[in-house]
Amino acid sequence: MSPATHHWPLPQVLAGAQLVSCHFDPTQLQHDDAALSGIAAVNGANKRQAEYLAGRLCARQALLQLTGTATVPAVGIDRAPCWPAGVVGSITHGDGWAAAVVAPADDVQGLGLDVETWLSHERAARLAAQLLTPAELQRLAQLPESQRAAQISLSFSLKESLFKALYPLVQQRFYFHDAEVLRAADGHAELQLLCDLGPHWPAGSRCQGQFADLGKQVLSLVSIAA
Repeated sequence: MSPATHHWPLPQVLAGAQLVSCHFDPTQLQHDDAALSGIAAVNGANKRQAEYLAGRLCARQALLQLTGTATVPAVGIDRAPCWPAGVVGSITHGDGWAAAVVAPADDVQGLGLDVETWLSHERAARLAAQLLTPAELQRLAQLPESQRAAQISLSFSLKESLFKALYPLVQQRFYFHDAEVLRAADGHAELQLLCDLGPHWPAGSRCQGQFADLGKQVLSLVSIAA
Protein backbone atom coordinates (compact mmCIF):
# COMPACT_ATOMS: atom_id res chain seq x y z
CA MET A 1 0.00 0.00 0.00
CA SER A 2 1.40 3.39 -0.94
CA PRO A 3 1.64 6.19 1.64
CA ALA A 4 -1.54 8.25 1.96
CA THR A 5 -1.24 11.40 -0.15
CA HIS A 6 -2.96 14.70 0.53
CA HIS A 7 -4.03 16.34 -2.73
CA TRP A 8 -7.04 17.76 -4.58
CA PRO A 9 -7.44 16.19 -8.05
CA LEU A 10 -10.85 17.78 -8.67
CA PRO A 11 -11.23 21.09 -10.53
CA GLN A 12 -12.75 23.17 -7.73
CA VAL A 13 -11.23 23.29 -4.26
CA LEU A 14 -13.78 22.90 -1.48
CA ALA A 15 -12.98 25.36 1.29
CA GLY A 16 -11.94 23.59 4.48
CA ALA A 17 -12.04 20.11 2.94
CA GLN A 18 -9.21 17.57 3.09
CA LEU A 19 -8.85 14.77 0.53
CA VAL A 20 -6.40 11.90 1.00
CA SER A 21 -5.81 8.95 -1.32
CA CYS A 22 -3.59 5.90 -1.66
CA HIS A 23 -2.89 3.01 -4.01
CA PHE A 24 -3.12 -0.58 -2.77
CA ASP A 25 -2.75 -4.13 -4.04
CA PRO A 26 -5.24 -6.62 -2.52
CA THR A 27 -2.96 -9.53 -3.40
CA GLN A 28 -0.28 -8.15 -1.05
CA LEU A 29 -2.58 -8.00 1.99
CA GLN A 30 -1.24 -9.84 5.05
CA HIS A 31 -3.49 -11.26 7.75
CA ASP A 32 -2.17 -8.86 10.40
CA ASP A 33 -2.06 -5.67 8.31
CA ALA A 34 -5.22 -4.25 9.86
CA ALA A 35 -4.07 -4.98 13.42
CA LEU A 36 -0.65 -3.44 12.76
CA SER A 37 -2.42 -0.35 11.39
CA GLY A 38 -4.61 -0.05 14.48
CA ILE A 39 -7.78 -0.60 12.48
CA ALA A 40 -10.39 -3.26 13.25
CA ALA A 41 -10.50 -5.84 10.46
CA VAL A 42 -13.64 -6.76 8.53
CA ASN A 43 -14.75 -10.13 7.30
CA GLY A 44 -14.55 -11.03 3.65
CA ALA A 45 -12.18 -11.86 0.84
CA ASN A 46 -8.78 -10.19 0.55
CA LYS A 47 -10.19 -7.63 -1.88
CA ARG A 48 -12.89 -6.52 0.55
CA GLN A 49 -10.48 -6.37 3.48
CA ALA A 50 -7.87 -4.43 1.49
CA GLU A 51 -10.45 -1.91 0.24
CA TYR A 52 -11.77 -1.34 3.76
CA LEU A 53 -8.30 -0.95 5.25
CA ALA A 54 -7.13 1.44 2.52
CA GLY A 55 -10.27 3.56 2.82
CA ARG A 56 -10.03 3.80 6.61
CA LEU A 57 -6.33 4.68 6.47
CA CYS A 58 -7.17 7.54 4.11
CA ALA A 59 -10.02 8.64 6.36
CA ARG A 60 -7.78 8.60 9.43
CA GLN A 61 -5.16 10.74 7.71
CA ALA A 62 -7.80 13.16 6.37
CA LEU A 63 -9.31 13.52 9.87
CA LEU A 64 -5.86 14.12 11.34
CA GLN A 65 -5.30 16.96 8.90
CA LEU A 66 -8.74 18.44 9.54
CA THR A 67 -9.12 18.02 13.30
CA GLY A 68 -5.65 17.19 14.60
CA THR A 69 -6.91 13.82 15.86
CA ALA A 70 -6.26 10.59 13.96
CA THR A 71 -9.58 8.81 14.46
CA VAL A 72 -11.00 5.97 12.37
CA PRO A 73 -14.70 6.17 11.45
CA ALA A 74 -16.66 3.18 12.70
CA VAL A 75 -19.15 1.28 10.56
CA GLY A 76 -22.79 2.20 11.14
CA ILE A 77 -25.78 -0.13 11.07
CA ASP A 78 -26.34 0.84 7.43
CA ARG A 79 -22.60 0.16 6.75
CA ALA A 80 -21.93 3.87 6.19
CA PRO A 81 -18.96 5.47 8.00
CA CYS A 82 -19.72 7.15 11.33
CA TRP A 83 -17.83 10.45 11.36
CA PRO A 84 -16.84 12.39 14.49
CA ALA A 85 -19.13 15.15 15.69
CA GLY A 86 -18.69 18.30 13.63
CA VAL A 87 -17.29 16.46 10.61
CA VAL A 88 -18.84 15.33 7.34
CA GLY A 89 -17.02 12.88 5.10
CA SER A 90 -17.06 10.19 2.44
CA ILE A 91 -14.88 7.21 1.48
CA THR A 92 -14.46 5.51 -1.88
CA HIS A 93 -12.32 2.73 -3.31
CA GLY A 94 -11.98 0.71 -6.46
CA ASP A 95 -9.42 -0.96 -8.71
CA GLY A 96 -6.51 -0.51 -6.33
CA TRP A 97 -7.18 3.11 -5.36
CA ALA A 98 -8.87 4.51 -2.27
CA ALA A 99 -9.67 8.01 -1.04
CA ALA A 100 -11.48 9.86 1.71
CA VAL A 101 -12.68 13.44 1.91
CA VAL A 102 -13.72 15.29 5.05
CA ALA A 103 -14.91 18.81 5.81
CA PRO A 104 -16.29 20.78 8.78
CA ALA A 105 -20.03 20.31 9.28
CA ASP A 106 -20.29 24.09 9.71
CA ASP A 107 -19.36 24.44 6.03
CA VAL A 108 -20.82 21.31 4.45
CA GLN A 109 -23.82 19.19 5.37
CA GLY A 110 -23.29 16.45 2.80
CA LEU A 111 -20.32 14.96 0.95
CA GLY A 112 -20.31 12.12 -1.56
CA LEU A 113 -17.08 10.88 -3.14
CA ASP A 114 -17.04 8.07 -5.70
CA VAL A 115 -14.46 6.49 -7.99
CA GLU A 116 -15.41 4.20 -10.89
CA THR A 117 -13.35 2.47 -13.53
CA TRP A 118 -14.23 3.79 -16.97
CA LEU A 119 -16.67 1.30 -18.50
CA SER A 120 -15.87 -0.43 -21.77
CA HIS A 121 -18.20 0.37 -24.66
CA GLU A 122 -19.75 -3.09 -24.43
CA ARG A 123 -20.39 -2.98 -20.68
CA ALA A 124 -21.62 0.61 -20.80
CA ALA A 125 -24.16 -0.32 -23.48
CA ARG A 126 -25.42 -3.21 -21.34
CA LEU A 127 -25.79 -1.02 -18.24
CA ALA A 128 -27.17 2.15 -19.84
CA ALA A 129 -30.84 1.38 -19.28
CA GLN A 130 -30.21 0.48 -15.62
CA LEU A 131 -28.21 3.63 -14.89
CA LEU A 132 -29.86 6.33 -16.99
CA THR A 133 -33.33 7.83 -17.07
CA PRO A 134 -35.30 8.03 -20.35
CA ALA A 135 -34.30 11.69 -20.70
CA GLU A 136 -30.64 10.83 -20.15
CA LEU A 137 -30.87 8.03 -22.71
CA GLN A 138 -32.28 10.49 -25.24
CA ARG A 139 -29.39 12.88 -24.65
CA LEU A 140 -26.96 9.98 -24.83
CA ALA A 141 -28.25 9.01 -28.27
CA GLN A 142 -27.32 12.47 -29.55
CA LEU A 143 -23.64 11.98 -28.62
CA PRO A 144 -21.10 10.42 -30.96
CA GLU A 145 -20.85 6.72 -30.23
CA SER A 146 -17.23 7.17 -29.16
CA GLN A 147 -18.34 9.40 -26.24
CA ARG A 148 -21.21 7.33 -24.90
CA ALA A 149 -19.31 4.92 -22.65
CA ALA A 150 -17.58 7.83 -20.90
CA GLN A 151 -20.91 9.61 -20.38
CA ILE A 152 -22.49 6.49 -18.89
CA SER A 153 -19.47 5.95 -16.61
CA LEU A 154 -19.57 9.56 -15.46
CA SER A 155 -23.31 9.47 -14.78
CA PHE A 156 -22.83 6.26 -12.79
CA SER A 157 -20.18 7.87 -10.59
CA LEU A 158 -22.05 11.16 -10.11
CA LYS A 159 -25.22 9.37 -9.04
CA GLU A 160 -23.26 7.25 -6.56
CA SER A 161 -21.76 10.46 -5.15
CA LEU A 162 -25.21 12.04 -4.92
CA PHE A 163 -26.50 9.07 -2.95
CA LYS A 164 -23.56 9.20 -0.54
CA ALA A 165 -24.05 12.94 0.00
CA LEU A 166 -27.82 12.80 0.54
CA TYR A 167 -28.46 9.50 2.30
CA PRO A 168 -27.13 10.62 5.72
CA LEU A 169 -29.43 13.65 5.51
CA VAL A 170 -32.64 12.00 4.33
CA GLN A 171 -32.20 8.43 5.64
CA GLN A 172 -34.03 7.14 2.56
CA ARG A 173 -32.61 4.93 -0.14
CA PHE A 174 -33.02 6.04 -3.73
CA TYR A 175 -31.83 4.60 -6.99
CA PHE A 176 -30.33 5.47 -10.37
CA HIS A 177 -33.66 6.37 -11.96
CA ASP A 178 -34.52 8.69 -9.05
CA ALA A 179 -32.00 11.33 -10.17
CA GLU A 180 -30.57 12.58 -13.42
CA VAL A 181 -27.47 14.38 -14.56
CA LEU A 182 -28.60 17.61 -16.20
CA ARG A 183 -25.15 18.81 -17.16
CA ALA A 184 -21.61 17.46 -16.99
CA ALA A 185 -18.81 19.29 -18.76
CA ASP A 186 -15.37 20.73 -18.01
CA GLY A 187 -15.22 18.98 -14.65
CA HIS A 188 -18.49 20.39 -13.34
CA ALA A 189 -21.94 18.79 -13.13
CA GLU A 190 -25.48 19.48 -12.00
CA LEU A 191 -27.88 16.77 -10.86
CA GLN A 192 -31.61 16.83 -10.18
CA LEU A 193 -33.76 14.65 -7.95
CA LEU A 194 -36.77 13.03 -9.61
CA CYS A 195 -38.31 11.74 -6.38
CA ASP A 196 -39.29 13.27 -3.04
CA LEU A 197 -36.83 12.63 -0.21
CA GLY A 198 -38.62 14.55 2.51
CA PRO A 199 -39.66 18.18 2.98
CA HIS A 200 -36.15 19.57 2.47
CA TRP A 201 -35.42 17.50 -0.64
CA PRO A 202 -38.48 17.42 -2.92
CA ALA A 203 -38.39 16.25 -6.51
CA GLY A 204 -36.74 18.91 -8.62
CA SER A 205 -34.05 19.72 -6.03
CA ARG A 206 -30.66 20.28 -7.63
CA CYS A 207 -27.14 19.55 -6.44
CA GLN A 208 -23.77 20.54 -7.80
CA GLY A 209 -20.98 18.07 -8.50
CA GLN A 210 -17.52 17.95 -9.98
CA PHE A 211 -15.36 15.27 -11.52
CA ALA A 212 -11.88 14.43 -12.74
CA ASP A 213 -10.37 11.90 -15.13
CA LEU A 214 -7.78 9.86 -13.21
CA GLY A 215 -6.71 7.88 -16.27
CA LYS A 216 -8.27 4.44 -15.81
CA GLN A 217 -10.90 5.84 -13.45
CA VAL A 218 -13.25 8.76 -13.00
CA LEU A 219 -13.56 10.50 -9.62
CA SER A 220 -16.64 12.50 -8.72
CA LEU A 221 -17.70 14.59 -5.73
CA VAL A 222 -21.09 15.99 -4.76
CA SER A 223 -21.01 18.55 -1.95
CA ILE A 224 -23.99 20.14 -0.23
CA ALA A 225 -23.31 23.41 1.54
CA ALA A 226 -24.43 23.79 5.14
